[in-house]
Amino acid sequence: MIVDGRELDLAVFDQNLIQQLCHRRYGIGADGLIILESSEGYDFSMRYFNADGREGSMCGNGGRCIVAFAHRLGITGTDAAFEGIDGSHHATILPGGDIRLKLSDVSGIHALEDGYLLDTGSPHFVKFVENLDQIAMELEGKEIRHQSRFGTEGVNVNFVEAGKEHATLRVRTFERGVEAETWSCGTGVTAAAICTYFHQKTDNIAYRIGTRGGDLQVSFQPMPKDCFTEVYLTGPASHVYDGAIHAGD
Repeated sequence: MIVDGRELDLAVFDQNLIQQLCHRRYGIGADGLIILESSEGYDFSMRYFNADGREGSMCGNGGRCIVAFAHRLGITGTDAAFEGIDGSHHATILPGGDIRLKLSDVSGIHALEDGYLLDTGSPHFVKFVENLDQIAMELEGKEIRHQSRFGTEGVNVNFVEAGKEHATLRVRTFERGVEAETWSCGTGVTAAAICTYFHQKTDNIAYRIGTRGGDLQVSFQPMPKDCFTEVYLTGPASHVYDGAIHAGD
């Protein structure tokens, strides 16, 4: 869900209300709530709240969606600059309608015994598997997400399988804050692509990635010391419907 908050009293969006709105049986139903706000020096700012009502870290797919939303509102043209919790972002609406979002630079990858840990705007654990469809996400993803090695806030968990074609991947993500499998995670597929480059020691720097929610593209530029810049996430953003929320009723 995305809300135009430029002229609203945002204090009404407390943790309880956000939880209610995101509830898939008693609310509208969403993995999170995004609020568009005015921002000095940018076209707008983006605040992202997880379905548990807590303010979250950067949401890659949410970043693409809010650019489409701002364009519909007439705030931006086909190019946008906005401020997120992790810094500034630029995005372009491509001629075919896909949105290309520049994510934050990635500083280092930590190789663990069973996978990799990195931050692509949100912290992600990446594990390479076979038979991706057989992964019990609500068991395996949840168990890893809360392991003490990832600190009190935990981590997002991504299971990655190589696709049948060159430079293609399939990814499933257990997302913290949602506390369940989310059908597509932008920062998660970005983490998966970068880890594939690192893990396979390949020279490929662009990947097509399939998720249950749709297909995305990730590209980046490797730098020394396992750092990555020019990190781009590209994919569609569809308008589903407009609605009105009467908060406090």
